[in-house]
Parts: sequence; C-alpha cells; structure tokens
Amino acid sequence: MEAPSVKSRNVFLNRNFRLVFFGALVSELGAVLYSFAVSFYILEITGNNAFLQGLYLALCGAVMLIATPIGGVLGDRFNKARIMFICDYLKGGIIILATALMLTFRTNEAHTVILFAAGILGNAVSGIFNPASGALLPHIVEENRLQQANSYFSVKNSLLSILGVVLAGILYAALSVYTLFFAVGVCYVISGISEMFIRYKNDPPKDKLTVKTALRDMGEGFRYVKAQKALLALMGAILFINFFFSPVASNFIPFFVKTDVALAPSYLFDGFLTPELWYSAVCLLIGLSSLVSALVLSTREQEEKCGHKTAVRLCIIAALMVLMTIGYYVLVDRGVSLNAFLILLCAGAALLGTIITYINVPLNTTIMRMVDKDKLSKVTSIISITSQGLVPISSVLAGAILQSLGSTSLLAFSSVGLAAAALMLLFNKEAKKI
Repeated sequence: MEAPSVKSRNVFLNRNFRLVFFGALVSELGAVLYSFAVSFYILEITGNNAFLQGLYLALCGAVMLIATPIGGVLGDRFNKARIMFICDYLKGGIIILATALMLTFRTNEAHTVILFAAGILGNAVSGIFNPASGALLPHIVEENRLQQANSYFSVKNSLLSILGVVLAGILYAALSVYTLFFAVGVCYVISGISEMFIRYKNDPPKDKLTVKTALRDMGEGFRYVKAQKALLALMGAILFINFFFSPVASNFIPFFVKTDVALAPSYLFDGFLTPELWYSAVCLLIGLSSLVSALVLSTREQEEKCGHKTAVRLCIIAALMVLMTIGYYVLVDRGVSLNAFLILLCAGAALLGTIITYINVPLNTTIMRMVDKDKLSKVTSIISITSQGLVPISSVLAGAILQSLGSTSLLAFSSVGLAAAALMLLFNKEAKKI
C-alpha cells in the first residue's frame, strides 16, 4: 500500500504528539524566560563582567556535555516520556529552590554563587533529558510525518522566539527577578504533568543496567556513528561551526545591548524600547522568519538528501557574519551610526531565522530516518556532545575576548572561523551523501 501523503493527516491528531508538543512549549517558554533573565542579571550584578558571564555559560555547557552520554544510555533503556517528566520536575524544583535561596541571601555575591549552582545542576538534568526527548518522535509519529512533526517543533521554537523573548524583556523590566524565576520553575512543573500522560510501546533491553553495560552501550553508540562516515563528517563540521557561532548569540548580543546600546546617549526607538527589549526585537525577527519557514516546510514532502544544501546554507550564514563584523566595526566601533547597525542587525536576524530553519528541519528529519530507533537516544547524545563539545571553551574564550579586546575582535574571530568550517563542509564528499 502506498504511504499516505504528508497532507493527508495532520500530526496534531496524534494524542502523544500533542502532549509532547504542548509540554515542550511550556517548559521551553520557561527556559527562554530563565536564559534571558540570567544573561542580563549576571551582567547586572557583576558590573557588566563579560568574563563571568562566559564562565557561567561554559560551566553549564560542560556539565551538560558530561551528563549527555548518561542520558543517551538511559534513553534507550527506559521509557523516554518517564525520563522527560522526572527531569522537568527536577529542573522546576531546582529553580524554585534557587529563588528561595536568593530571597534569603540578598547580596550580589550570594546571588552569583546561587545562579552558578542552579545552572550547573539544571544543565546536568538537561543532559539526561535531551537524548530521551530528541529520540521520542520516531516512536510516536509515523515516518512519513516526521518532517511535519519537526516543522511544527520549529514553529514552536519560533513562537517562543517571538512571544517568549518579548515577554521576557517586558517581565524582566516589570517584575522582580524572584517572581520571574519562580514562574520559570512552575513552567517546568506544568510541562512534567503533561508528559506524564504520554503512552507508547517501550521495549527495554533485558539485561540489567550496570556500570559495565552502560559503558558497553556508550561504546556501541560510538561504533555505530563511526560506521556512518557521512554523519561523522557532518558532525565534525558542526563541532567547529558551533564553536565559532554560539558566542555571537550567547556572549556578543547581551554584551552589545548592555554596553553599546544601554550606554549610548540615544538610540533608535529609545522612547519605548529599553536596551533589553532591543534584544527581544532581534529575537523576534529571528522567530518570525523561522515561523514562516517552518510553516512552509510543514507542507512539503521530505527530502531524501540534504547534506549539500546544508553546507551551502551554512556558507550563507558565514557570509552574513562577515557582513555583520564589517558593519559593527564601521558603524559602532568607528562611531558612524549605532542606529544603522541596529537596522543591519535586525535585517540579518530575519535572514538568519530563515536559513537556520531550512538547515535544522531537514537535517533532524534525515537523522531520525537513517538511525535505528533502538540506538537513537545514544546517537542523539553523541551528536549533541559533538556539536556542543567546544561550546564551553568558546564561551570562556569569547568572554575573555570581549573583556580585553572588545566586540569587533570577537566578531572577526567568529566570522573567519565560521567561514572556514562552512567551506570545509561544502567541499566534503561524504557530507553530500546525507
């Protein structure tokens, strides 16, 4: 029998998908609010110390990387939905406890320590959560609807970029940080409740989980990925692409907002946009363009191969980064026009949202289709480790560059590295096979 068309039945008719989708929507709204608030609050209580902000990001990223292989083993052995709701309850509890401690100890130094501790614990839990979450869709969604499901998840991410970040900017200005953090903890708890009702057939391995079997499972995952040469080439390229690109979003933009924009005598729309809301505006444009792109992809048939197109699209992002670097140096560093750079930044954000969606959705769908379901959590964890492996180092390095050399140096460093990594992927023969 011929497989039904993508358009024949909407994936939202699947009860399990609805539960996963709306649970993720609530928890990731909390994550957006928390990430926004922490980025600016750490800069606020440390006197715009970019190095400490980078150190926070690095420690959180390193802990997540350490926990992710464990999450991959657990995700292929136990019920993925159960892992997800337990982790969401834990993350909610950590943030609510951190809020209570911050209310008890009111000094900036104490708040810094509490936020670092909460970030480390929360990211350890996320390292367990992510492989299970990333491998669940093929178990609850038919293969011919995976691109539609991934597209709707991209729509969700776009909505969070549009509404979540704007809401975060408004709430950060209007509410105390304690109220905001408590709301985030509640979001995670609500998500956990939704995930408790997910049902699917789970066939765990018969052998018991021990240290020996866990190490064996990890080794099995690495051997599986090693045999997939095309996937291995792609992962190697993405490792360096994330190393050079992640500091732009995580380090540069918050620092740019808290220094260049906040300290300027005037800036575009300063009558009603606070500096933090300018950050929200940039994220809003990324979200809007991503939303439109994801909706378009949700109506299209799945591509058989996407490796070459992925490389071309990454080269476009690299070219965009070079343009942004030149724009910042000329317009901001040389004092020509902060407002002109804000306009350029917004235009670049809109284009970036479109390109990233056209990279992520087909690529995630292809990986879900090509990897065996009983190994998907382990493979997902390895891909996560590989893609994020150098990000903690890049966060610390970016913070040091910002603190000592400034934004132009960081942008130039990121642009050159990103262009080199994208071009290497473009001319890699194995990557074209994906």
